[in-house]
Amino acid sequence: MDEAARLDSLREAREAMAREIGKVIVGQDRVIEEMLIALFAGGHVLLEGVPGLAKTLLISSLARVMHLSFSRVQFTPDLMPADITGSEILEEDPATRQRTFKFVRGPIFANVVLADEINRTPPKTQAALLQAMQERQVTAGGRTHALQPPFFVLATQNPIEQEGTYPLPEAQLDRFMFNILIDYPSLDEELAIVDSTTGVLVGDPRPVVDAAAVLAFQDLVRRVPVAENVTRYAVRLARATRAGGPEACAAAREYLAWGAGPRAAQFLVLGAKTRALLQGRPTPEPADVRALAHPVLRHRLVTNFHAAAEEIGKDRIVDLVLEEAGG
Repeated sequence: MDEAARLDSLREAREAMAREIGKVIVGQDRVIEEMLIALFAGGHVLLEGVPGLAKTLLISSLARVMHLSFSRVQFTPDLMPADITGSEILEEDPATRQRTFKFVRGPIFANVVLADEINRTPPKTQAALLQAMQERQVTAGGRTHALQPPFFVLATQNPIEQEGTYPLPEAQLDRFMFNILIDYPSLDEELAIVDSTTGVLVGDPRPVVDAAAVLAFQDLVRRVPVAENVTRYAVRLARATRAGGPEACAAAREYLAWGAGPRAAQFLVLGAKTRALLQGRPTPEPADVRALAHPVLRHRLVTNFHAAAEEIGKDRIVDLVLEEAGG
């Protein structure tokens, strides 16, 4: 299959996936698009929204439209690392009475892993998941067990309940490609949600892509050429957020204590390439980088006291950075 055919195939897969997810999810087009971009770019997603906005349903629906293994972990304060990664158990052969250790795989050994309410479990357990996200492998009993590609983690958290939670440290947040915010639906969308959930049930989403297709699309993304001005723009945006750096913009100096690292620029370029392909374009433009600046940057910024005092949120700071950076 040549590059043009693969490009058409990716666009068709994206449309089919969005159509199938639309059977159970009303609206949320931006959220679905950003999740698909992260999937085909090979990144992980932190999904944030108040209760009742169908975060879990959206993720499970995404898993259904892909012929991939899926597991869900409900994060709780008593969850241990071995509950996620798996553990060694002592097993006895009934014939020889010989005892050996056997590794029992945990729920992390799936293609799509839903980490529900990740901020409700202690840092030690969070770190076990995030290590697997970064290294794509698990170590137990002195042995390393590789995770089967594609490997995609979607974590959720509730922004309004902070009592009894364990916020993710900045270094761990940086491992998520996107921080996607889910907002309340519009009036028409909420009417449609109530009608669809209180009437006759529609069919479940059907699988439209498999693991081989996802891996092929991820490879296609890596092969996309990027103009130097696009890469420079992504790097400039990341460097503009570093309050102590010589290229910091005015908003960063005023409102930020810490800015985005190099991984932000990497994800901006990867996301821009994926977004262009999903829209049928062979190469990205600066507009693709701008479109993904908020989900890539918002969780990588640490605000200072001045921002808190003036109630300046991270999205507003990203807006100011984009205005000053131009492009």
